[in-house]
Amino acid sequence: MLTILIFVLVILIAVTVFRFFKQRTYLKTLTEDQFREGYRKAQLIDVREPQEFEKGHILGARNIPVTQLKQRLVELRKDKPVYLYCQSGSRSGRAAQLLHKKGYEDINQLQGGFKKWTGKVKKK
Repeated sequence: MLTILIFVLVILIAVTVFRFFKQRTYLKTLTEDQFREGYRKAQLIDVREPQEFEKGHILGARNIPVTQLKQRLVELRKDKPVYLYCQSGSRSGRAAQLLHKKGYEDINQLQGGFKKWTGKVKKK
C-alpha cells in the first residue's frame, strides 16, 4: 500500500514539474517594469472574476475571467501580444495554457499578479 502511495506521489510531482517547464516555453513571466513597458501596445486582460475586477484593476485592462475565456476568444487577436494577470499568477497560467492550445504565441503574465502591482489602478 505504501509503495503505491509513493508511486502516485512521484507521478504527481513529475507531471507538475513537466507542466511547469513546458509552460515556460510559451509563457513569459514579466517583472512589473517589463510588464509596464509593453502592456499599452498589447491586449491587457484581467482574468479574475468581475467582482474582483471592480474592486480594482490595472488601468486599461479588459476583464475576461478565465472561466469565460474559451467562450470569449473571439475578443482576442492572435497577431497582438496578450498580457495576462490575475490576483497571484495561477489563473493567468491556466489562461495562458488555453491560449497556447488555441494558437496564440505572444503570451505574457505579470509576475506575482495584481497583488504585487504598484502602478495605476482603477476602481469602479
